[in-house]
Amino acid sequence: MSRESRSSAQKPRVLVTRAAGQASALADELRRLGAEPINVPVLQIVPPDSFEELDDALAELTRFHWLLFTSANAVEAWAARAKHAGFKLNVAGIKIAAIGSATARALAAIDRKPDLVPAIAVAESMAEALLPFARQPDGTPTRFLLVRAQEGREHLPETLRGAGAEVTVATAYKTQVPGEGIAELRKCFDPGATPPDGLTLTSSSASRNFFALVAAAELKLPEQTVIASIGPITSATLRELGYPPHIEAEQASVQALAKVMMEYLQARP
Repeated sequence: MSRESRSSAQKPRVLVTRAAGQASALADELRRLGAEPINVPVLQIVPPDSFEELDDALAELTRFHWLLFTSANAVEAWAARAKHAGFKLNVAGIKIAAIGSATARALAAIDRKPDLVPAIAVAESMAEALLPFARQPDGTPTRFLLVRAQEGREHLPETLRGAGAEVTVATAYKTQVPGEGIAELRKCFDPGATPPDGLTLTSSSASRNFFALVAAAELKLPEQTVIASIGPITSATLRELGYPPHIEAEQASVQALAKVMMEYLQARP
């Protein structure tokens, strides 16, 4: 075996489960740190069952005080729908909140800058940061527009409503399991195949989809495959599914996730 092929064989192999259009950033970071990423998307971003909520919100955008985005997907779907339906994204005088750095970058890509980004990229932290703004200076309810996935969590809108705010939820997209997922996973985990050293999961929906595909393919996750979670919400979902993560990123970012995975694998005998 040549030095080059031997070096390649020694690289830890890490499964990346993000949607096809999002996998590259995590894969690139893993590759930079010395891993061999394996891209197997377990979710696909598609239009919601109905755009009615979003279209209604876009038609009366200027009545809102705040725009809230809980994912980069929501930003991209919001902007794409506005362009497709002919709505102008006039956000002058409207404050914008992004749940984390990836969402803030998605806003920057359409020339929008968030006024608020919570310290931790979870709904609980975002709700806490927005609570002081639940009412206007004159005591009237603040009108929030939350643009999110069809299957989004209720913590953020419920918390803000409980503080006296008016929250409109507009569905911009939904996720579904890619049809080719079972075949791709069998390549990784079928008996006789060399399983990945690590598995990265970046959301609750990705976690549910991954283990649903594993079950549908009648596969078993090898005990030696390290499960890495991007944050506490994803970790909680994994525990509910019966697969507690071995490690969790210190921050909810692909950079932190890649770092903790590689540190763990390199320290393991």
